[in-house]
Amino acid sequence: MKNLRITVNGTAYDVQVEELGSSSASAAAPVAAAPAAPAAKPAAPAGAQGSVVIKAPMPGTVVNVVVSAGQSVKSGDDLVFIEAMKMETPVKAPQDGTVATIEVSKGESVDSGKVLVTLN
Repeated sequence: MKNLRITVNGTAYDVQVEELGSSSASAAAPVAAAPAAPAAKPAAPAGAQGSVVIKAPMPGTVVNVVVSAGQSVKSGDDLVFIEAMKMETPVKAPQDGTVATIEVSKGESVDSGKVLVTLN
């Protein structure tokens, strides 16, 4: 299963997609129509998401979120720790800024490229 966020006409939807393989094309048709409900985690209001997006460098599990929204951070400060293959990897701030949003929580599984934190 992959967790994806899809935006349609400005409304964000969090969906789970299951890869079935190329031989089961007939089973994929009902899945495409299913995600019609709004996301469980509402999208940030316009202008609320930060301009600097920090994404997961690898798939893993979030083991610690060490910042909070509104907190000032310096370049190189730890933001989130991800565990992959029994190793904890810190995700650091790429520049000075203020945490705008935190898109993950402790214990959440993330795929590579998942947005973790945004900064202003």
